[in-house]
Amino acid sequence: MLTTKLFLGFGVFVWGSFSFTNPFFTYNYIELNKETAVVSKLQSPGKEIYADFCMQCHGANGKGDTKNFPPLDGSDWLKSKRNQSIAAVKFGQSGEIVVNKIKYNNSMPAMGLTDQEVADVMNYIMTSWSNKQTKVVTEKEVAAIKK
Repeated sequence: MLTTKLFLGFGVFVWGSFSFTNPFFTYNYIELNKETAVVSKLQSPGKEIYADFCMQCHGANGKGDTKNFPPLDGSDWLKSKRNQSIAAVKFGQSGEIVVNKIKYNNSMPAMGLTDQEVADVMNYIMTSWSNKQTKVVTEKEVAAIKK
């Protein structure tokens, strides 16, 4: 009986040495996923909003069509004109804009999104594809944008 308890105790000790909760046996799991976790938090629920409202024109890959709908992936306009980008999502966009040295003159209707939904979709766009912006768009920032 004592031998069995010792054997089981040793087995639990050995198993604990190789578990993921043991600080001596972690695969840098937390460090590897820290950036991914931040990006995932910023992308959800904006990803769903993007799929419902934006993907039809700008595409699943954010590349647009280089003719009527500008790219969001790698967009210099998105990066350099933050307030105008937020306003475009919040109120719609019409008239000529230049994105990555290409002129676009189409209109994007207002989607009727709440300020929080605008912030969510902007954060998704700004952290997707090749976009790596780190300044989070907040609901308060969106609310401050006036037509």
